[in-house]
Amino acid sequence: MLKIKTLSECEKCFLDEDISQKAEYKKASMLLGERFSFQIALQDDGLDAGMVKRQTKMTVESPVKDLLCFRRVEQVPVRVPIAPGTNDPDFLRNTPGLYPDLLMPIDEKTILTPSRELQTLWVDVEAPEDFQGGTYPIKFTFSDYWDSEKVFGECEFEIEIIPAVLPKQDITVTQWFHADCLAVYYGVEVFSERHWEIISSFIKCAVKNGINMILTPLFTPPLDTIPGTERPTVQLVDVTRKDGKWFFGFDKLERWVKMCLENGVEYFEISHLFTQWGAKHAPKVMATTENGYERVFGWETEFSDGAYKDFLCELIPKLVDKLKELGVADNTVFHISDEPGSDHLESYLAAKNVVREMLDGQVIMDALSDFSYWEKGIVERPVVSIDHMTPYIEANVPNLWTYYCCCQWDKVSNRFVAMPTWRNRIIGQQFFKYDIAGFLQWGFNFYFYEGSTGLCNPYECTDGGWWVPAGDTFSVYPAHDGTPLETIHLLGFTAALYDLRAFRLAEKLTSKEEVLKILEEAGDIGFTEYPRGDKQILDVRERINNLIKENL
Repeated sequence: MLKIKTLSECEKCFLDEDISQKAEYKKASMLLGERFSFQIALQDDGLDAGMVKRQTKMTVESPVKDLLCFRRVEQVPVRVPIAPGTNDPDFLRNTPGLYPDLLMPIDEKTILTPSRELQTLWVDVEAPEDFQGGTYPIKFTFSDYWDSEKVFGECEFEIEIIPAVLPKQDITVTQWFHADCLAVYYGVEVFSERHWEIISSFIKCAVKNGINMILTPLFTPPLDTIPGTERPTVQLVDVTRKDGKWFFGFDKLERWVKMCLENGVEYFEISHLFTQWGAKHAPKVMATTENGYERVFGWETEFSDGAYKDFLCELIPKLVDKLKELGVADNTVFHISDEPGSDHLESYLAAKNVVREMLDGQVIMDALSDFSYWEKGIVERPVVSIDHMTPYIEANVPNLWTYYCCCQWDKVSNRFVAMPTWRNRIIGQQFFKYDIAGFLQWGFNFYFYEGSTGLCNPYECTDGGWWVPAGDTFSVYPAHDGTPLETIHLLGFTAALYDLRAFRLAEKLTSKEEVLKILEEAGDIGFTEYPRGDKQILDVRERINNLIKENL
């Protein structure tokens, strides 16, 4: 009556698929300090006449039962699975429909199995660093909710916990954090106590998934905003203009930094000092003046405006002093403008020159693609789109970062919902081979429509309003209680970071050459060409774990 099978985390199960077509996955290994995931697939044969769903109760028997966490894989509406007109054979599907992604906590392990639909449970195993290594069986029994003696089926999984602790993550990762989206979605006042609670909850989730740098809204970030319009004000610096002089209050910024540090954040990035795509204007800056609380800079302010330059001359030295006082100046980076193109070289450089001397000694970095920004010395720390990495790799650019967004879909790794998880996770191997120093993705929790024209319901709209492929705008869903709900496309990237940490440990115990030999046995690891499929991802990790075990 109920078909049951354990699957790897790389599988994505659609409701209309047949469980018999899914590859069984019955055992694996993990390291201490890691969160390992697998799935349980269930499919009712639907032979009972008139049955719409079966209500099933799951019981678990295992020595590691207390290490397990269970969630239900929910299907989400995907209207834009892939950019129109593209034909990438790796995508699972290219048509609108329901796709597996949202991980929803389950109530008392009660499982509903609708007739004939393929349902999946997501199982996490979290092994603390002081846990006893060994091989542990896990048995799952599914019985009738109303009659526990009526057993529908069983399955088993075996997890080996290797007594080696994952080393600390050595790559800096940021997924841009949008505090204004949280305030608008939950209907709370910006930087009210409730807003701070919600922000803290979402940052804690980000850190758990390897995000160790947080976008810090000094002023409302000038990102994804239609020229001439505004995003809701989220400004951590209080600004006052009196008798032609500027005064600054840093209480909110100090609270932000301390809250982030308490949640495990290590690095900070100050929001952009000029607008996106050209650095032509100032961001929105609100201040208390003789006229009240008003906007003093914004779209009407050209990058070369003398008043804005004077404002920055007053602000930046005091800001840097505050960051030093808080002990985070050395772990803070500044942005000029996001994604400048080849036709923005002149305006970007002019905008940067406005603040270059003031930020002497501080790291300035920006996301871009055009190699001339590096070649001409305009950007010392480029964050390069993953599909434009080749010239930067060939030039041996130090401390090289990479990023992807909606435009990076052809051959390269990304986290779109319609992509297979292995293509999301392969980036861990790329990070290791090329010693990538940092990674950026723009949307941890962006719940607005394109251009920030209004709030969308992320449970109904996963594409920002037919704007970008689903999976690009956010990696967590906002739960009703002010906490985030994780997704498969987020955890696929988290698994890549776990892989990277395991590679680093294996490298320390043996050599980089030895690790690369395992990674590239099935083919060279590049950013556009690399071995395809679940098998390479899963086999590589098992072999690396074995290498670690053999060399402890």
